[in-house]
Amino acid sequence: MIDHHGVFLLVAALSAVIALILLIAVFKLNPFIVLFLTSLALAVVTGMPVQAIVHSFEVGLGNTLGHIAIVVGLGTMLGKMMAESGGADRIAFTLIRLFGPKNIHWAMVVIGFVVGLPVFFEVGFVLLIPIAFTVARRTGSSLVLVGLPMVAGLSVVHGLMPPHPAAMLAVTIFNADVGRTIFYALLIGIPTAALAGPLYAKFIAPRIQLDPDNPMAAQFVDHGEESSLPGFGITLATILLPVALMLIGSWADFVSAPKSGLNDGLRLLGNPDIALLIGVIVSFVTLGRMRGVTRETILKFTNECLAPTATITLLVGAGGGFGRILQDSGVSQAIVTLALHTHVSLLVMAWMVAALIRLATGSSTVAMSTAAGIVAPIALHATGVRPELLAIATGGGSLIFSHVNDGGFWLVKEYFHMSVAETMKTWSICETIISVSVLVLTLALSLVV
Repeated sequence: MIDHHGVFLLVAALSAVIALILLIAVFKLNPFIVLFLTSLALAVVTGMPVQAIVHSFEVGLGNTLGHIAIVVGLGTMLGKMMAESGGADRIAFTLIRLFGPKNIHWAMVVIGFVVGLPVFFEVGFVLLIPIAFTVARRTGSSLVLVGLPMVAGLSVVHGLMPPHPAAMLAVTIFNADVGRTIFYALLIGIPTAALAGPLYAKFIAPRIQLDPDNPMAAQFVDHGEESSLPGFGITLATILLPVALMLIGSWADFVSAPKSGLNDGLRLLGNPDIALLIGVIVSFVTLGRMRGVTRETILKFTNECLAPTATITLLVGAGGGFGRILQDSGVSQAIVTLALHTHVSLLVMAWMVAALIRLATGSSTVAMSTAAGIVAPIALHATGVRPELLAIATGGGSLIFSHVNDGGFWLVKEYFHMSVAETMKTWSICETIISVSVLVLTLALSLVV
């Protein structure tokens, strides 16, 4: 059973999270400063070596920013080109016409689900957020009603579906069949995305009053009538180019020999940073030069769109720093120990271990891969549980209640221009609905397969 020191670590971590929420939401202090100070305080209280504290925070922040800064920067440039060219308006008009203004939240969960299949959550988010802003403005809908289904679709496929790296790693660790895992993930993921996205958004949107002065949404200008906008085909091709490149990269081993020149080239093209870079450069041509936009104007667009992302990027990095302190202080290990001493079914254990690690570290990828490594040796000695369902249950647990140590939390908060409390009522609850629904549906499916 967990010892007294483990209980102390858990209490300290919970107190730190509560302090974070109070200082940011109630006392209105700068979130970056609060995250930094709270991380330092937690490290001191839990007995981390003094000389390691700042380094630990820096490592967590740096590791997070190493990926997210490039993604946010390039994704924002691509979004700016879509916005200024009218491409986002074109996609918005098309979605509204196909689904109707009253069903636009269903359109957004579909596009989030499809675009999210080959890409990381953060990449899909920055690719699609311009469309969410434009659809919300065009239909007069709340950004919560439009945007929450989109992020629900992205989150479900990020946590459950190969070829996402964490999901693929879990499949490998549990020795599961990839095809069956994808099939079961679709059976579970589609109703889960519907429940956590459009249905929950319909319930919560009227209860959240967003500030109309959103500095991120302000970048996306209204282009007036539909006739003056770029074609739907060229716009869709531009936004899906990075998605296609990432999909090609994920299947490199199926079309070429591993470590061959072709394989390495495909993997390079499929790297999220390179795929987004290519997408941005192509957008300069398809949504810029081909529509008569000068090089000087394109430079102006790409420069001015980066300023609003500075706060977002810092906050996401600070969340990673806080998560690293939680790991290095021993909180994550205390959580794992607690889960392993809980006598429950293997599916529930896989979900629970992943959920507790997610709450401690803020990273669904870390939670999924770590939990799979912990549960897999136990699964070898158990019978009657399909490894594919174990992988999916682990993925479901890794999505539970995104909060202040998760970079995704700060992305959603800042782009939607919500308070911490509003972000928890919308995004954090949405993630929890996804997590619990996946567990319930996985348990149900285990009775028939």
